[in-house]
Amino acid sequence: KANSSQTKTLSFLLGGFPARENTQLWGAVPLSSAYLLALLGNCTILSIIKVEQSLHAPMYLLLAMLAVADLGLCTSTFPSILMMLWMKAREIGFGICLAQMFFIHTFTEIESAVILAMAFDRYVAICHPLRYSTILTNSVTMKICAAIIMRTILILIPLPVLLTQLCFTRASKLSHPYCLHPDIIKHSGSDTRINSAYGLFLLISTLGLDLLFVLLSYVLILKTILNIATWRERLKTLNTCISHICAVLLFFTPMICLSILHRFGKHVSPQVYTSVANLHFLAPPLLNPIVYSVKNKVIWRRILGMFYQRG
Repeated sequence: KANSSQTKTLSFLLGGFPARENTQLWGAVPLSSAYLLALLGNCTILSIIKVEQSLHAPMYLLLAMLAVADLGLCTSTFPSILMMLWMKAREIGFGICLAQMFFIHTFTEIESAVILAMAFDRYVAICHPLRYSTILTNSVTMKICAAIIMRTILILIPLPVLLTQLCFTRASKLSHPYCLHPDIIKHSGSDTRINSAYGLFLLISTLGLDLLFVLLSYVLILKTILNIATWRERLKTLNTCISHICAVLLFFTPMICLSILHRFGKHVSPQVYTSVANLHFLAPPLLNPIVYSVKNKVIWRRILGMFYQRG
């Protein structure tokens, strides 16, 4: 009971940025602008897909879900960062920290699974173009999206439940300006082997497998592209994958770097570790809308049309 009472009243101190006031102000302005741009970009993508009938197709339904995941990811991370920088509010309660952790990991898992689904979309479109409309219908795509949400919720529910069983006896400073599962369990006074094992299982069975299948799909795509007769047709076919390749790199590259730093970077500066973590969670929501807008003529024309009407 004493442990339970201590856990419920415990708070953590957010880290990741120096406490110097001039440094905090220097970081607050660009991060606030980035948050607003991420919200604007993803909401624009969603509104265009909703209004434009020609975009009510499997690829764009998955793009809409990617935008929802990006909105969830940036809304789960940015507010605590901005509160810390603008209002000097470094303290976060245990319950709020658990909720933030759950939503960050939820939207991260959803984004990973959506990127895998988009890789499957590109694989079918390039390797089986004649069967694309029968394999990937809107109905099938909606079922894929529902399955992604169900998988994510079911596999993540144990995380906060297991954390509530640990004993936290003092307020500890986290490594990041938001709550992550590996960061929280480091500050527990209890045996965290079960929590660590389940966290590793989650990482391998979701993000790890998703990345593996994405790479496999591109091996098959490249094999098909190399069988095309002319270089012009090869480049034209490959060009349809550029936006998705950018989304894969934006999401998985910082994650791999973060994992390497976590395992082998014991002597790396904490600022480097924090910067890579921030890049992993903040870059995709900001840059994905730009990547897909620039490469998609329909979305680009819609955006230009919106500015033209306002002008």
